[in-house]
Amino acid sequence: MEQNPRALAVIVEDDQAVRRSLQLLLHWRGYDVRAYGTAQASVAGDDLASVGLLVADYQLPDGDGIGVLRALQRRGWCGRAVLVTGHPSAGLKDAALASGFNAVLEKPLRRHELLGALSR
Repeated sequence: MEQNPRALAVIVEDDQAVRRSLQLLLHWRGYDVRAYGTAQASVAGDDLASVGLLVADYQLPDGDGIGVLRALQRRGWCGRAVLVTGHPSAGLKDAALASGFNAVLEKPLRRHELLGALSR
């Protein structure tokens, strides 16, 4: 009997500890996870068809999470996207939602908020 492949999640977060905790949480929730510390590395891959979820930090050393989502969208990606930020504002939330993010979460992340954003 053939097994269904696990959905792929991409995490883009420059803080290594946050990136690792997100990676473990999403893996525990059934995702295969690719984690990156920079915007450029996250959009370099060619296998977007299997990516179902993007979790991106807003402030990255070489760009921002909105730019990551836009780069993926230009390549035809249309999965679920969650932006995380340590510097929330109404303007940022509006810009993120207008860009296609499904949710904007404030750091420090609370597990139940992230899991809720994944299931909405």
